[in-house]
Amino acid sequence: MEKLKLKQNDNNLLKVNYAKSLNDKTFQKVVERLEIDTNTKMKYTTRLNEATKEIKNCQNCSSLLGCLNSIPGFCLTPKVLNKALTFSYQKCSKKEQADNMSKYQNNIYYYEIPSILKSASFKNIYKDDYKRLEIIKKIKSFYDDYQNHKTVKGIYLNGNFGSGKSYLIGALFNELAKLDYQSAIIYFPEFLRSLKANFNNNLEYQERFEFIKKIPLLLIDDIGAEKLTDWARDEILGSILQYRMDFNLPTFFTSNLTLLELENHLQVTNGTIDKVKARRIIERIKFLSEEVTLISINRRSE
Repeated sequence: MEKLKLKQNDNNLLKVNYAKSLNDKTFQKVVERLEIDTNTKMKYTTRLNEATKEIKNCQNCSSLLGCLNSIPGFCLTPKVLNKALTFSYQKCSKKEQADNMSKYQNNIYYYEIPSILKSASFKNIYKDDYKRLEIIKKIKSFYDDYQNHKTVKGIYLNGNFGSGKSYLIGALFNELAKLDYQSAIIYFPEFLRSLKANFNNNLEYQERFEFIKKIPLLLIDDIGAEKLTDWARDEILGSILQYRMDFNLPTFFTSNLTLLELENHLQVTNGTIDKVKARRIIERIKFLSEEVTLISINRRSE
């Protein structure tokens, strides 16, 4: 008898709590959409209130960063499945949009490059300096031609420190990644160091080296800033460029050096001068890319 009274009291409390919750218009809308009996809804009043609170948070949300839900970017959502009331966390529209925006990054391999390049885009390119117009036009032209499967050269972009050379090529690669084209951006001095460090690990060394050789689009960032050795010039850089020439793989370069200055840099290794091997590298670069000079505002000093 005592157990029966306790059960009746519990049922009465559920009814009271459920009735109070129905005063909330959002709660009303939530439960009205659930095609299940009222007794079941009453049993889950607490959980339904939690879902209602999260739904309200979503309705008043201005950005993903300000998400107030228990799992940021997700909303506790009730639904009827096999005649039972279930709850699951559904991704909100802002989270979905953010995920879609970053999904393209799976198509790009970044190696030791500034994080800002990962979000570089055409819409954020500075267009307030007429000196940048030539390279912007060439980047846009490459973007259009590459999609149409035309044979196109990359760009050897040289210029002053901080002029945005890497950002411009990074924006191009990111935009193409959104169309599912694969690419890689490597900071060349660090890439060489990493290969050297893994020299005794033949599998990792070969996998990384082969990947960079064969990636459809490649940016060799800051070429000319590396500590040059015969191995770096002939075995690594020379082999990468030769393979990409043989298979017509578009290759981009950024540097603070003109091609003439780079040739002088490539001549000297370990105190010895080899003009022939340096010239061979330069000829490969010219085959793969068109030289463009960008002398512009140093954005990093602003």
